[in-house]
Amino acid sequence: MDARTVIAALRDGCGLPGDAANWFARGLASGDVTDAQAGAFAMAVLLKGLSDDDRVGLTIAMRDSGQVLNWILPGPVVDKHSTGGIGDSTSLLLAPALAACGAYVPMISGRGLGHTGGTVDKLEAIPGYRTDIGVDKLHRIVADVGCAIVAASADIAPADRRLYAIRDVTGTVESIDLITASILSKKLAAGLEALVLDVKVGSGAFMKTMRDARALAQSLVATANGAGCRTAALITDMSQPLASTAGNALEVLEVMETLTGAVVNQALWDVTAALGGEALVLAGLATDADEGADQIDEALESGRAAETFGRMVAALGGPSDFVDHYPDRLPAARVVRDVPAPQAGFISEIDAEALGHAVVHLGGGRLRGTDRINPSVGLSEMRPVGEPMARGEALARVHAASEDAADRAVAAVQAAFRLAEAVPDEPPLIHERVG
Repeated sequence: MDARTVIAALRDGCGLPGDAANWFARGLASGDVTDAQAGAFAMAVLLKGLSDDDRVGLTIAMRDSGQVLNWILPGPVVDKHSTGGIGDSTSLLLAPALAACGAYVPMISGRGLGHTGGTVDKLEAIPGYRTDIGVDKLHRIVADVGCAIVAASADIAPADRRLYAIRDVTGTVESIDLITASILSKKLAAGLEALVLDVKVGSGAFMKTMRDARALAQSLVATANGAGCRTAALITDMSQPLASTAGNALEVLEVMETLTGAVVNQALWDVTAALGGEALVLAGLATDADEGADQIDEALESGRAAETFGRMVAALGGPSDFVDHYPDRLPAARVVRDVPAPQAGFISEIDAEALGHAVVHLGGGRLRGTDRINPSVGLSEMRPVGEPMARGEALARVHAASEDAADRAVAAVQAAFRLAEAVPDEPPLIHERVG
């Protein structure tokens, strides 16, 4: 078998049999497949598509191109994946809450992508927190604490690492088949028994319409189940930021306020509980989603999730007293500026993607892969759709490294909010369940 044969078969609509998928994934990981061949493969998949069986085969082949974790634990191994949004810090709440309910959560997460924030970047705002750990240490922490949120090592799904970079420069990022294989190859390499997916839809998501979000959710759920991992998805709203903050240290601060009960963001809590309820059912730890959500609520309300989060932070190199002293341990921006509403009215629409780009341009994300992130910058106190505003009242608060950066961010945030005379309909937090 060779790359030309595999690509020609895809081009001619003959599909991707399991042996071809395995060969190509190994070639991506080893370098035997050239960049040109990888690009041609990605374009053939984009244009011709894959059958359900072929998509499962490609996902498994990419998973098996590197190390696949094995677990011997007294409870189920569970994880969650989000397709990315603004102010979406549910992973930081959900991992310790699931662990407090008896699940084990090896959450291998990513960095920011485009306008969306990354879980790994958020946690690295905590001084000393290490996300780049070896497999042996990951096993120890998950077994001891119940959860660990870390970055993927080079040994996890190397075929995806290679193909992902190729897709970015060949105009093939939009392929649902390749998105599905990319997401799931990394997640399934963690040795999961159950997976809950948070597929975002709206202005701040990659999938702007329900049609596209539903298609991705259905592809992910069918493929993961076909690969042997019990999986369901919720399609959740990203027509506005989920939380009131966007930016790495600021989102960690809001998570800690919610975990400790100091200030509870209800939308963030509710989506976390809904996702957790689904995960506990899939893991066999709850009989239905309502019972599972009640368990997540109790783990958050009782402080057990906060205690687990603190143990995880300490185990991964962060401060041992983080839960008690998080406001003093997180970096703060030099310049803080309110964003005044240009007129009175109700917030009728928010361009959440524009808010994400504003955070990136403040230094809270990467314009280039080599950029260093400033963890202290971002947005806080973002007002939601439906909120009545007086002229000059703060739509949000900018946290910046300089006055010039703050000026640019204020203008960008102002432009992202639309105000109207009539009270708008508020979007639902959860649109659909798939699975």
